[in-house]
Amino acid sequence: MKRIEDKTYNKSMGTLIDVSDSISFKIKHHPDSINIPYEKLLLNYKELLNKNQKYFITCAKGIHSQKAVSILEFYGYDVTQVIRT
Repeated sequence: MKRIEDKTYNKSMGTLIDVSDSISFKIKHHPDSINIPYEKLLLNYKELLNKNQKYFITCAKGIHSQKAVSILEFYGYDVTQVIRT
């Protein structure tokens, strides 16, 4: 599993997806991130993601982002976990 720190990420690298719930996202998130809650992403990944693009996945505690990256990697997506520092 690929991982980077949030201070290393910039939007030219690919899309940053925050898998936190909408309330947590409103409280704190990376300014370049979009919010797709964990469950929604995993239930709809075929419609939401493109295998030809790079995605960076983050969340408040790192638990859901780690799980999402593992699952999406298994399905053939280019995903990297972004650790909040």
